[in-house]
Amino acid sequence: MGVERGLHLGYSELRNMEWSKCQEVTQEPGRVSGAWVFKGTRVPVRALFENIEDGATVDEFLEWFPGVVRSQVEAVLDFAAASLEPEAVA
Repeated sequence: MGVERGLHLGYSELRNMEWSKCQEVTQEPGRVSGAWVFKGTRVPVRALFENIEDGATVDEFLEWFPGVVRSQVEAVLDFAAASLEPEAVA
């Protein structure tokens, strides 16, 4: 997963990702201030990255945010990692 690959993102990097292409997150104006959240929850995606930056494990995050499931975390971490990969030069 992304954590083991050393995935560290700043706020601006998170904001600039095309989260609409990640099926495990959603954004609604007026809900959680329009932040991207894990589907079916009010848990902002940035909470995952903030907790990881602070040294939390994925298991701890899932324990602290029981509405989020492991497959969502894995999809978000994989999406973020893929988004950071340089595009192939043709």
